[in-house]
Amino acid sequence: MSFLATPQFMTFESPLPLQSGASIRNYTLAYETYGTLNAERSNAVLICHALNASHHVAGVYEGQPKSEGWWDNMIGPGKPVDTNRYFVIGVNNLGSCFGSTGPMHVNPDTGRVYGADFPVVTVEDWVNAQARLLDALGIQQLAAVMGGSLGGMQALSWTLQYPDRMRHAVVVASAPNLNAENIAFNEVARRAIVTDPDFHGGHFYEHNVVPKRGLRIARMIGHITYLSDDVMNEKFGRQLREAVVDSATGYRYSTQDVEFQIESYLRYQGDKFSEYFDANTYLLITRALDYFDPARSHGAHLSAALAQAQCRFLLVSFTTDWRFSPQRSREIVKGLLDNRRDVSYAEIDAPHGHDAFLLDDPRYLEVVRAYFNHKVPA
Repeated sequence: MSFLATPQFMTFESPLPLQSGASIRNYTLAYETYGTLNAERSNAVLICHALNASHHVAGVYEGQPKSEGWWDNMIGPGKPVDTNRYFVIGVNNLGSCFGSTGPMHVNPDTGRVYGADFPVVTVEDWVNAQARLLDALGIQQLAAVMGGSLGGMQALSWTLQYPDRMRHAVVVASAPNLNAENIAFNEVARRAIVTDPDFHGGHFYEHNVVPKRGLRIARMIGHITYLSDDVMNEKFGRQLREAVVDSATGYRYSTQDVEFQIESYLRYQGDKFSEYFDANTYLLITRALDYFDPARSHGAHLSAALAQAQCRFLLVSFTTDWRFSPQRSREIVKGLLDNRRDVSYAEIDAPHGHDAFLLDDPRYLEVVRAYFNHKVPA
């Protein structure tokens, strides 16, 4: 049984300087909190979200069936991150489309919707915005920062930007930067969006249209990378959606019809995504993924970059995750060990690919539970 969650909003009038040299002012962050902040204000755990997630990390919304948060299996009363012990905070990042200020909102400097004029944001910018929210909540030091995928990058960046403001970092299915293949996937997805005739250079809001064709293709590309080859073959194989009767092969012999189950699945995911996600947000978040590379300013030496980190770490990877492979987590582990940091590492033999960090693998959940129970004082 899950608990009721309530979105909250906080507006910041003063400008937030961004890595690009630009700034953004009068912006709002959407967030949720679960559990109770203790008298010492020392039991807060910040959860950082991935590409298409939000501040709604756990719990359900009243009167909304099937509204569970995206990490509801991980966070809540009696769960691995136990809200009976910890005060958990989920924040929707700037530029997103789930409540925080993003491209679909009005630019206070022009009175017009931002659209493509929304400033480019980075992982470091998100961390700075999160730190401002924590300041407003009166939280000076976090018990832990935790995230998976892009959320794991934010958790890692926290350890470098604010090393004294956290005691633990939990980095799941993540990487110290994107390799060329991952940047390539992001670029193909972005080109699908910007070449959609309904994109209008990012100012599609003024035309009352949505570049759904581009969003569908972007999501289809993404889903291919989230699943492992084993899962895709086990779940879909070469199954036909609807075999043609009186045909030896069952094929329709059409280049346009949906014939295979995997085609049907990808189109369904693309259609669903295009109904709720913002195209400019997709461009912004994938570019933030591309830019994240803490070693870049240290001569490409990750160990040198990680020397700033002071907290304890738990890293988790999954054997069939080829988007953020275990090798990438091991790079982080090595960089931390080079600096004699306290690191726990679990490599889970799971068939689910990158999506494994969201799923109910008992070994994975128990690793996180054990770490919080034994190493993270509430």
